[in-house]
Amino acid sequence: MRHRLRRTVAVLLAAFLLTATLTAPAGAATSAGFDDWTCKPSAAHPNPLVLLHGLGGNGPGNYSYLGPFLAAKGYCAFTLTYGQATPEIPVGGTVSIEQSSHEIAAFVQRVRQATGAAKVDIVGHSEGGFQSVYGPKVRGYAGQVGTVVALAPPTHGTTFGGLVSVGDYLGLRPLVDQVLRQFGCPACDELIVGGSAVAKLTRGPIAQPGVKYTMIASRFDALVTPHETSFIREPGVTNEYVQDTCPLDTVGHVGLAFDPTVAQLVANALDPAHAQPVVCAFGPPL
Repeated sequence: MRHRLRRTVAVLLAAFLLTATLTAPAGAATSAGFDDWTCKPSAAHPNPLVLLHGLGGNGPGNYSYLGPFLAAKGYCAFTLTYGQATPEIPVGGTVSIEQSSHEIAAFVQRVRQATGAAKVDIVGHSEGGFQSVYGPKVRGYAGQVGTVVALAPPTHGTTFGGLVSVGDYLGLRPLVDQVLRQFGCPACDELIVGGSAVAKLTRGPIAQPGVKYTMIASRFDALVTPHETSFIREPGVTNEYVQDTCPLDTVGHVGLAFDPTVAQLVANALDPAHAQPVVCAFGPPL
């Protein structure tokens, strides 16, 4: 009797597994993940994400919160550390904007080739936000970009020159100081008001046809000032302050990449058709 029951259970289990295999949806071979190069985009999120860090930081550190958050939403998300003055020190973004933009353009192609996607979406923070709008315009790959979400980019230049701050929050300050002593910071000079990279970006329209842009800033940002400098007042661009949604969130410049409020704003900007309510939280006030 026990043998017959065990055999019946085995047959039913086999039948269940066979049915599950035969009825699996066409997208079952897709996956989601953060810096997983085997990841295959789903029909729901066909554009993989390229995540661009801020000046003085690096990809894995800057996106240690937002990267896994977006992967959990079903995205294939990838980051890199661009603009390193030397490969031995994991601090990026200090070299010239032009040099970094070439690295980022090559990375966009790598992500597209690895995933088979026609386009990527870009999420950038601080200098990475600047690069997210600079690359499609100046490097000319706007046709390969669907959506850009930029967190506090110094789009029109910042009046504050000490842009190297992401490294502080990530515990990289000694390495940042070493890089600055040895190699300087060309990007810092290029991102202030009147800087050469700012002049190149803002000469003519910034927003490119076919790309959707969302610029997110904080009224408590002490680094990229004036706060309005982040915004692009052109058709096809959404500009918003975190405090428009959550007035009590005093998140600072670096904290934008580590704030649950901002994370949901980013997710909603990437997929507005399935936007979810934002539960107000508090990001780091740095």
